[in-house]
Amino acid sequence: MIQLFRQHFSTRKMIFVVGEGILIFLAISLASFLLLGEDIGISGMLELIWPKVLLVSVMAQLSLYFNDLYEFKTTDSTFDLASRLVQSIGILSIAMAIVYFLLPEMIIGKWIFFASLVFLLLFLVAWRLLYFLLIRKKFLAERAIMVGSGDLARDILSAIDGNRDLSYDIRSVISHEKIAVENDPFKGVSVKYGFDDICGLAEAQSAKSLIVALDEKRGIFPYKELLNCKVRGINIIDGESFYERITGKLLVEKINPTWLILSDGFVKSKMARAIKRLIGLVLSTGMLVLLSPLLLLVGVAIRLESPGPILFSQKRVGEYGKPFTLYKFRSMTHHAEKGTGPVWAAQNDKRITRVGKIIRRLRIDELPQLWNVLKGDMSFVGPRPERPYFVDRLKDIIPYYRERFSVRPGVTGWAQIKYTYGSSEKDALEKLKYDLYYIKNMSLVLDFMVIFHTVKTVLLGRGSR
Repeated sequence: MIQLFRQHFSTRKMIFVVGEGILIFLAISLASFLLLGEDIGISGMLELIWPKVLLVSVMAQLSLYFNDLYEFKTTDSTFDLASRLVQSIGILSIAMAIVYFLLPEMIIGKWIFFASLVFLLLFLVAWRLLYFLLIRKKFLAERAIMVGSGDLARDILSAIDGNRDLSYDIRSVISHEKIAVENDPFKGVSVKYGFDDICGLAEAQSAKSLIVALDEKRGIFPYKELLNCKVRGINIIDGESFYERITGKLLVEKINPTWLILSDGFVKSKMARAIKRLIGLVLSTGMLVLLSPLLLLVGVAIRLESPGPILFSQKRVGEYGKPFTLYKFRSMTHHAEKGTGPVWAAQNDKRITRVGKIIRRLRIDELPQLWNVLKGDMSFVGPRPERPYFVDRLKDIIPYYRERFSVRPGVTGWAQIKYTYGSSEKDALEKLKYDLYYIKNMSLVLDFMVIFHTVKTVLLGRGSR
């Protein structure tokens, strides 16, 4: 994997995305050449229209991204992929029609555009078939051996099995002693017993890395064998760190305070905080001004449908545990918790009004939090602020829950784009794994990634209740 801006990216996936971008550009260029370039040649043709070709190429890849066609999961069926690919072409056509209406000088030509769509579909199908073949052949996959056979090792293997695009090929699992297993927990990977000849096995299987995923290290940690492998040029990776790298979350049930203290990350420079605050001030001010007609319209709709205040205010826990008042558009009936006390919203919650369903689906109910960003209570990106009632419960039963208050809470966050809406303690634990990953690896680049992905989530109407 390649590390950029504290984030790890699959080498194979980066090659795929960049390669597909080049293929898209070539498909549109080929269609343009066949209809325009016979007299002036391909170089002359590209010199005239390359900005228009580039525009269509960028819009095409955005369309593919917003249809999740850069997420490769083992559950994806051929029919589902084909359906989303056709949808992407349709969305691209609509998007370009809008762009051409607003910027007629960027029109590439009606017949060229239609021809481009045909070539585009053919190129995309061929490229993806080739890529899936290379995945099955484990092309550009780094060979590794897992040292350990407990829960951590199985969690890692499960994560790799669920994401076929990861650039790792686990050749063997080495267990300290023989264990009774059922239902193939090692996903078809062969199991070896004993730590006597780890280096020999790694060299025999051309493994570049050893992933040390031992649940219990005391008394069995193979120091001499691993040191021998290290000095022989084999990469040694801590299992918890490897899990963080491939999943984008911390396995809080397995890590200990020593690991958190000694691991990289949790860098909070004054310059980065100042830039993040400045961006929050500028964006929140501009958005409040630009969106004021929409805010007024939503407020009127809420007032006309049901009695009660337009805005819903609630105490939340912010940075360093300091309470603040969070504002949202009211999407439920007035006094919705009168008979129940504090509860999380449920799927198809009957307390949600008709207007509330719409604004929650489109995330419009969150827009008043721009005022919280302007005041400095929140940032655009960070862990979602929780209510004091739930904080008091969760900090006593979930490890490291207090650490999520070391940064400003956000309107959106890493946990929100990686995990669906949560309404239980189990969901809170899962979200904390992502929140701690964000706090450990936070940067302006990661913030941009979160905001960009949030736009996709909002447009597709996912994760709301």
